Amino acid sequence: MIICSSTQISSTDIARAVDWMRAADPHVVITAGKVYHSFGKRPVCGGCAQLFVAAAHELAETDRPMELRNLRAATQGRRADVEERREGII
Repeated sequence: MIICSSTQISSTDIARAVDWMRAADPHVVITAGKVYHSFGKRPVCGGCAQLFVAAAHELAETDRPMELRNLRAATQGRRADVEERREGII
């Protein structure tokens, strides 16, 4: 499926780029910019941004350990500026 019609990048292309980046560095943070850069391209209008990011994240999710998957959803509602500690622990 074509993800970015302006630059002709497909979901298969994104999968290949993510695989290549993971092979080079298993701890790399996958971003849309890095995927575009791997093809030597830049986004033209940004209309594909949400679909592009969703496709890259979906692929990156499969390589992530189970305990780290959906981490953002698990922390929704918590205040990031409050440190949580159990009583009795210094």
